[in-house]
This record gives sequence, C-alpha cells and structure tokens, in this order.
Amino acid sequence: MKEVKVPILPESISEATVAAWHKKPGDYVEIDDVIVEIETDKVVLEVPAEESGVLTEILAKEGETVSEQQVLGRLDDEAETSSETPSPEEDVIEKAPKENLQEIPKEPSDEANNESAEEPKITPTKPPSIANDNISSQKESPVMSNRMEERVPMSRIRKTIANRLHSATQNTAMLSTFNEVDMTEILAMRSSYKEAFEKKYSVKLGFMSFFVKAAVESLKKFPTVNAYLDGDDIIYHAYCDVSVAVSSDRGLVVPVLRDAHKMEMHEIEKRITDFAYRAQDGSLGIDEMNGGTFTISNGGVFGSLLSTPILNSPQSAILGMHKTEERAVVVNGEIVIRPMMYLALSYDHRIIDGKEAVQFLISIKEALEDPARLLLKV
Repeated sequence: MKEVKVPILPESISEATVAAWHKKPGDYVEIDDVIVEIETDKVVLEVPAEESGVLTEILAKEGETVSEQQVLGRLDDEAETSSETPSPEEDVIEKAPKENLQEIPKEPSDEANNESAEEPKITPTKPPSIANDNISSQKESPVMSNRMEERVPMSRIRKTIANRLHSATQNTAMLSTFNEVDMTEILAMRSSYKEAFEKKYSVKLGFMSFFVKAAVESLKKFPTVNAYLDGDDIIYHAYCDVSVAVSSDRGLVVPVLRDAHKMEMHEIEKRITDFAYRAQDGSLGIDEMNGGTFTISNGGVFGSLLSTPILNSPQSAILGMHKTEERAVVVNGEIVIRPMMYLALSYDHRIIDGKEAVQFLISIKEALEDPARLLLKV
C-alpha cells in the first residue's frame, strides 16, 4: 500500500489547498498519472502516481487545507484494474450534474387551464381577489424558481491576489498619470519584418517586446521608478527584472523576465509566450513569479481602452498598455487618422515625484514612436 502525499512545497509556502481530484476510489492508476492537484498561493502543483495500482482511499477532500507531506490518500500498488465496468446508463447517471437529475415540475396542461365550452360555468366559492392572487402566484413561481444563488469559496490563488491588491491600495500613496502613443512606426515595423522574424526565431513579433525594451531603457534613465521602499530606506536595483501580468483561468499571475535589460526581442517574445501557455496549465513555478522590479500589464488584449493598474507590491510602478484604436489626431497642424494607444503609469508617490513619473512615461512614448531609439539607446 502506497501513500499519496502532498509534495515538498516551495520555500516560504507552509500550506496548500486540495484543488481537484482527478481519480476516485476504485480507479486504476498508471505510473505518472495525475491523481490530484494541490493549489498554493501562487501555483497549482500536480501530484502524480509513483506506482501503478488502485486508489483505495481519499483522506483529504477538495477545498481542504493541507500541509507538506500530509497523506492525501492511499494507493494499492498490488491490486489489478477492476473487472466491474459500469453500464453506460450508470455512467451517464454518475456524471450528470445533480440538478439535472431532479424532477422538474410539469406545467399545467392547456386542457386544465381552459374551460370546456360544453361544461357549465361554476361560480367561484372564493372572493375574486383571492382567486386572482392565486393565479398570479402560479404565474410567478417558475420565474422565482430561476433566481438561484451559489456560494463558492475563493481559491487560494484568488484570495492571495485579493489580499495583495487590497494591501497595495491601503499601504501606498498610489497615483496614476496618462499619455498616448502613436503606434504607426511599430505597426509598420511589424508588418515589414514579422515573417522574417518568425522564420528566424520561430516566434511571432508582438507588441510586448517593444514595450519591455522601451521600459528597460526608461528605467535606466529614471532609477527611482525601478526602486522600492523598505521601511525608511529606498532599495535601488542595478538590474531590470520586468514582471509581466498574465491572465489565466485561475487568476492573474505575474512571472518575471529576469535580467530583461540583457534580453533581445526574440528572447522576450519566447519567454512571454512560454509564460502564457504555462499560466493556463498551472505549471509556472513560484520562483518564476518572485521578485521583479517593475511590471507591465496589457489590458488591451481584452479590449480595455483605459485603466489605472494597481501596483504589484513591493514595486513602485506599473505600466498599463491598452487597446490600439484609430483616432483623429493633429500632426503638423493637420487632422489625420492614426493608430493610438493610451498608456497609464501607476506609481507610489512616496518615492516617485509627479515630474519624474511624467518624464518616465514620456520617455517610453518617445521610444515607441521612434523605434530607432531602442536600437541606438538614445
């Protein structure tokens, strides 16, 4: 008999939550089959079978808090697969949602609601008002029965996100400044080189690499934006670890591009693509999300036109990208149509002055509107 245990948890993580059982008692399990998923504050860990056998017992239910090396269940590694196979009818019943198995009240038939022309009319024995009230309640009851509510506990990841965002708004002097960038040159560059770029590096040329490079060069000019407060001290960084906000079904995760100041554009695109895929399947490691000196969040992929992103503590600033939309703008005294994007910079006003925040955002805008600046680093 083998025990299914909570795996060794990453440093600084003391407990986890049973997220989902992929097997039930009586199921035959092959080696490396995922038996159960464990959710920590930041990632979901899969617990695979170390031996083949039959899962005989589950000791920790879904939603239960567990600790490192706690026994979750037991596996009989000497048992063979069960010869009893449920019939198709039983299988359907077992998998069907409970609400689908409940008997649905039948609506009154037309014959019951309509008086027959051949039958004599009977004078009601109740007052008309009471009879009308009864008819009204019968008509409203099906509507009322659809007013369902469901209480679902927050996942551990969602609770962590909520606590961090609430802490950021309560413990910083957060302020936002805005600007807009003309995306004409970047769109033209992508159009000209996207095929050659993808052919050479096996990854698509997106917007994010331009923004990361622009942010890195601007952070070098304004080091306070790349710093954070620690008590009464300001911690400056001689490197740029750029956190990239990535959405997943389980919530927002923020993996880090380590040493982004040393990365080429194709390296940035490959890492971000990898982050996006692994965020969906929950395979990002906690060490990949720790740290970071500055964050970029792209709400434009969801159609957001403008927002005020919340700081990713303990960082002091976050850049918000948005939807590129054609708008009428004035260029050299003439009204022209240009692809424009609003930019937002939220920052901790305790260590970053308004002037510095505005100049930092303008530096990003200038680098994006003239991408040659990124190559020449001017």
